[in-house]
Amino acid sequence: MINTKDMYNELIKNDISFFTGVPDSLLKDICGYITDNTNPEKNVIAANEGSAVSLAAGCYMATGKPGVVYMQNSGEGNAVNPLASLTDPDVYSIPLLLMIGWRGEPGKKDEPQHVKQGKITTGLLETMGISYIVLPDSTDAMQESIKTAVETMKKNSAPYAIIIKKGTFEPYSLKNKLITNYELNREGAVKLIIDNLDEKDIVVSTTGKTSREVFEYREERKDGHSQDFLTVGAMGHASQIALGIALSKSDRRVVCLDGDGAAIMHLGALAITGTSSCSNMKHIIINNGAHDSVGGQPTVGFNINFAGIATACGYKNVMQAETSKQINEKIGDFLKSEGPSLLEIRVNKGARDDLGRPTTTPIQNKESFMEFLSMT
Repeated sequence: MINTKDMYNELIKNDISFFTGVPDSLLKDICGYITDNTNPEKNVIAANEGSAVSLAAGCYMATGKPGVVYMQNSGEGNAVNPLASLTDPDVYSIPLLLMIGWRGEPGKKDEPQHVKQGKITTGLLETMGISYIVLPDSTDAMQESIKTAVETMKKNSAPYAIIIKKGTFEPYSLKNKLITNYELNREGAVKLIIDNLDEKDIVVSTTGKTSREVFEYREERKDGHSQDFLTVGAMGHASQIALGIALSKSDRRVVCLDGDGAAIMHLGALAITGTSSCSNMKHIIINNGAHDSVGGQPTVGFNINFAGIATACGYKNVMQAETSKQINEKIGDFLKSEGPSLLEIRVNKGARDDLGRPTTTPIQNKESFMEFLSMT
């Protein structure tokens, strides 16, 4: 395995000192080291991967120095547009170093949402004409790979990708952790929300640990799972899935359980929801100020005003809560309010070490959910 300090120092030695991207579970060790050892203006945790490519492009044009863009391979989809129409040699020809975590690597067991992306990770790069290397897991080979990557990137004035397998880096724990003192964590908020829902309410939960916690609490309550669509992939899109359902099922209440990182990733979705006049749409953002499912890297969730943004985007009712008492006092009115409505709940980050995963497949979830939607 590679020591994160050695990897970081090798990048710095090659005059690469600007980092941006969206954290990934396979990259959490190196991302944690970068966060702890880089000034904030030199390490920008971006809204999404496409934005990160654009940030690196801007930095290059200002300094003449390529930057690093880190992402999970699922983020390639978000990055395709600026990679193909901004940094590509046929357009502006801007070098940058992509650092991509290879979830769903063929032949390795992984979660279902990563299987397809794992198969097409290298193919997407090849289609875009981006040279790449799979990072070896020894220090000497890593140093040689970084040297090759930098030389090729600069020679071609084009992006170059380093693909990183699971277990490549030695463990590293983020040290500069944001400490909060809210009453609840996300799971506690999820439980309170579910306890206040009706049996006909439609639930769409965001990707990551939120959907895992929804599934486990339904198991604990012996509710069944047909009421919930667990968005195991497609980070940032849960609210628009929910809106599509709400517009088509105007006689049913639709509750979206979103996260701060996911909401920020595609913040324009709030504008579409807010101006939809969809009275049955209930949008809940559980804000813990972190990308909790991929290592706890910070978001700007505590630095922005979700309530103010939602109000400006046209949400008819906007509420906030931080305690179980406030949730229980407000959620009844929230669920009965004329939507689109938004409730922001601030919580501490963190999850149980023994948190399980859904035991149903995504297709089984979709089919039982569609059957639930067909009920009158």
